[in-house]
This record gives sequence, structure tokens and C-alpha cells, in this order.
Amino acid sequence: MSKEHRAELDRHFAWFEEKLPPRPAKFVGWLRKPSSRYVRIPVAILLIVGGILSFLPILGLWMLPLGLVLFAQDVPPLQKPMAQSLGWIERKWQERERSKAERERSKSAR
Repeated sequence: MSKEHRAELDRHFAWFEEKLPPRPAKFVGWLRKPSSRYVRIPVAILLIVGGILSFLPILGLWMLPLGLVLFAQDVPPLQKPMAQSLGWIERKWQERERSKAERERSKSAR
């Protein structure tokens, strides 16, 4: 069961990397490698703390989920909930994109 969730996390990370510009995508790809574990865990913890402290300037709430996803790479009990959460986010994103495309089609049909 854990391998399925890990594969799902990997799929979501690959999707995320495709959306990033080349340099950040390369960094995220490197960070996901098993050999980067000793860098990934501290980065994940810093992102989680930064997300919790999002009321401060520069830090943002976006850091919390990114830190949790990175942390889930190395903590199997987090893999299932993170895979489910990312699946839900992906479905909502796709629904939003579809409704946006439908609105554009209806505007151009007028």
C-alpha cells in the first residue's frame, strides 16, 4: 500500500516540476532524489516552520504544504494523507480549468 502512495506522490511531484521554470524544476528534481535525503529533511522542516510563521513578512502559507509533501517522501505514515490531499487538489484544479475553458467558449460563441 505504501508503494502506491509513494508512486502517487512521485506523480504529483512530476506534475509540479513540469509547471516550474527550468532552474527551480532542476532543484526540485535533485531534492527528490534518495541521495538528497539529508538536505530534503531540513528543507522540509524549514518550509513547515515558515508556513506556520506565515504572518511574518516574506514567509507564506504556501510553504506549509510544500514542506509536508517533501517530509512525506521520508515518512511513510504521511504518504497516504499527502497523496490523498494532492489528488483532491489536482481534481479541483482540473475542474477549475475546465470551467474556465467552458466560460471562454461561451464568450467566444456570443
